[in-house]
Amino acid sequence: MPTVAVMDLRHHGDVDAEPGLLDFAVNVQGERPPVWLRERLVAALDRVGRYPSSADDLAARHAVADRHGRRPDEVLVLAGAAEGFALLPALRPRLAAVVHPGFTEPEVALRTAGVPVHQVLTDAAHAHALRPGAVPEQADLVVLGNPTNPTSVLHPAETVRALARPGRVLVVDEAFADAVPGEQESVAGDRELAGLLVLRSLTKTWALPGLRAGYALAAPGLLATLAAGRPPWPVGTLGLEAVRACCEPAAVAEAARAATELAGHRAWLVDALGALPGVQVSLPATAPFLLLRVPDGPGVRARLREAGVAVRRADTFPGLTADHLRVAIRPPAQATALVRALASAVRAPSYGSRMQGSGS
Repeated sequence: MPTVAVMDLRHHGDVDAEPGLLDFAVNVQGERPPVWLRERLVAALDRVGRYPSSADDLAARHAVADRHGRRPDEVLVLAGAAEGFALLPALRPRLAAVVHPGFTEPEVALRTAGVPVHQVLTDAAHAHALRPGAVPEQADLVVLGNPTNPTSVLHPAETVRALARPGRVLVVDEAFADAVPGEQESVAGDRELAGLLVLRSLTKTWALPGLRAGYALAAPGLLATLAAGRPPWPVGTLGLEAVRACCEPAAVAEAARAATELAGHRAWLVDALGALPGVQVSLPATAPFLLLRVPDGPGVRARLREAGVAVRRADTFPGLTADHLRVAIRPPAQATALVRALASAVRAPSYGSRMQGSGS
């Protein structure tokens, strides 16, 4: 498998989503938060003239705790799940194992801090299934996504739990778990598994990437170690309000309905893309995105961009190649444009000439 440089690990889909392009590169659902959430945030503006209070933080932690059947002291509100990854070096691991292809920010944070990292690669031949035995026993920190970005694979909860060991912190990135109907295979409410640290994001479902709001779930002592080096007031008033609002029962119910709708959009897109010659769709898929493999990936991406469509390059994920692309799930009315552009891009003359010249 190709080696990915640390600078490439820092690549994110927003870089591919140039202004003016139809955006299938970023995994955010919708262009802005729903009206009710915007109204909550606008009302909270009257409180930004003072520092975020402990009461605001406690209210947010209570909402998260109620949502996941936990206690408030098992919740740490974050400035986005990305802050949780940035804090991982505070746990002082001797050897970290990161499951790939997967979100790369945890590895960036660990390597930048000088922590040795072992990449555990899943493979397409086994549908990118997680094999607990591939994780080194000596790893005292293990990181994986569930569902995993960019493969869209949802690992069984029992397989995830099988990674736990005495003296090991098991970090499960559940940034997309609320986009799975019924939040199947989530371990967010598991209070008994020693060393479990679950990270959640509100960015994707609620269209809040510009606000940075998320949270961590773990035993109080583990959270205290994780948060030891944070500055005062690490999460602003609006972030705390967003966490509280999005974890209340009405919002959770709305997210559940959206997850069911998204599953239908994904099924439509899987069928449409799977019918295109030369396009391989990685299955099974459960997340708000699909991993594709196409011939002449860089050329296809360039032709899509010329056609006004942005997709996410996936060769910056360890274990994938320049022929891999990630595309976000959109409603069929929008996704039709992607299907048409991709159909044209994969049968462009440059691809046909290349294949003829190769003798295949």
